[in-house]
Amino acid sequence: MKKIAYILLFTLFVFNCSEDETMEPVAAEPTPLVIPEFLQNLSSLNLFEGLLSDLSPSEYAFEYNLNTALFTNYSKKQRVIALPNGEKLNAIDDFLPTFPDNTVIAKTFYYYNDDRDPALGKQIIETRILIKQNGIWETGNYKWNAAQTDAVLDNTASNASITYIDDDGETQNVNYTIPEGNDCITCHSNANTMQPIGPKLRNLTKNNQLNTFVTNGYINSFDTSTINALPDWEDTSLTTEERARAYMEVNCATCHNSGGSAELESVMKLAFETPFNQTNIYAKRFDIDNRMQDYQFNYSMPLIGVTMVHSQGYNLVRSYVNSL
Repeated sequence: MKKIAYILLFTLFVFNCSEDETMEPVAAEPTPLVIPEFLQNLSSLNLFEGLLSDLSPSEYAFEYNLNTALFTNYSKKQRVIALPNGEKLNAIDDFLPTFPDNTVIAKTFYYYNDDRDPALGKQIIETRILIKQNGIWETGNYKWNAAQTDAVLDNTASNASITYIDDDGETQNVNYTIPEGNDCITCHSNANTMQPIGPKLRNLTKNNQLNTFVTNGYINSFDTSTINALPDWEDTSLTTEERARAYMEVNCATCHNSGGSAELESVMKLAFETPFNQTNIYAKRFDIDNRMQDYQFNYSMPLIGVTMVHSQGYNLVRSYVNSL
């Protein structure tokens, strides 16, 4: 009898609550806007949502991938752009689009614990940030803590010892170098003006990205078929020359180019569009080989951001210069 009485009382309670109280829907919390400032913690910029180490971009940010990417000690990279709410990129030609003020570009470097199974987790090392403020690009570097819960603004140079298993099941040990803030200027400055390097439109044609960006309203509407794509250096269906020149465009030409930091120190002009007879590649072919074949601090190329030989890249470039 007591059990029946309890059931009756509970039923009356639910009935009275449903009659006397109206349940109003709870409004979802709006996604916070990305903050284009160098705050102390990466999490405070609102670039990512959910668990920070999942690297899930905010709804106000989007990922992009490059046809040919910079080599950085075999690390993986996630690339993200966050535009001010309601703003778009403006396509001009094959090169960099126009970015509105308060654009944030982030590149996060990490290694999978085991390249054969990303589900086994990753080690995030750093997130490099570019922010355009009053028409000028500023740089900052965020170093991730050991717990992988956040990253702190820190523009000093440092090293990180990384161990991971590669695609062949071999254990790899990496002495990863995080550059200091001033080192960013070496590569990101052209004619004394800071600028992004990777997101040139010709390097964004992979997987129909540009059409997706137009559809999603990230960039102004334009005929994406007019963009002359930079080759994928790993695409073996292309000629050795195309692949090697694309590799050198991304890994070398930011400095070895008109306006680049090596303009007065080197006669090489390695931009992809430079006609071969103006590159001086043939004249400097032995120097290219010497600078790439092994790692020597302050001598090997690229000069910054690597502490080992990129065997696949070196073999390609060597094959190319030996064919000349």
